[in-house]
Amino acid sequence: MKKLILLLLMVFSVYSCYNPEKNCKDFHTGTFKFETYINGELVTSTFIRNDSIEIEEFQGEIDTSSVRWVNDCEYILRNLNPDNMAEEKAIEMRILTTNKNGYTFEYGVVGDPQKSRGSVTRVEKD
Repeated sequence: MKKLILLLLMVFSVYSCYNPEKNCKDFHTGTFKFETYINGELVTSTFIRNDSIEIEEFQGEIDTSSVRWVNDCEYILRNLNPDNMAEEKAIEMRILTTNKNGYTFEYGVVGDPQKSRGSVTRVEKD
């Protein structure tokens, strides 16, 4: 029993020391692709981001949002031309892990505890 407890403590201590790769600054600018399922259908969004503006093309519509970096891995998106009340709400984005081709992230409305996750692939680096 003592060996089992010791083994579990060792596993937990090694696991707690693991930090996923996060080179967030590499993704402050560039052209990216985000794919997700909406109503069972795979849809793609493409966006170009510089340090302070993000321009997104989704299903023939183009939206522009301001980007305010909170730190290297977190930023706030605010639609510059909202069409309705829902689009007026700011979205907080947090990069969780990165690799050479993209990153995984968590996002949600500022102040709302409900978050979603997604992955982005770099199409082009600026």
